[in-house]
Amino acid sequence: MEALYLLVPLSIGIVFVAIRVFFWMSDSGQFDDMVGPGLRILQDDDSDLLQSSQSPQSPQPSPSGKNHGESGQF
Repeated sequence: MEALYLLVPLSIGIVFVAIRVFFWMSDSGQFDDMVGPGLRILQDDDSDLLQSSQSPQSPQPSPSGKNHGESGQF
């Protein structure tokens, strides 16, 4: 029973020290992801391109009523 008077405060102190060390390391950048951004650029993200190419878009008329590509003049 007398050992608990020493072990309980000692264990609480060790927990507080461990929490302080964790936050100190976190603030100093120890856990920053240095590999993820380099690998993220290598991933294909073509899902947006595939969706836009599968839905055909109708050509929008110009405000003047004429299509710029079909003027009839060469």
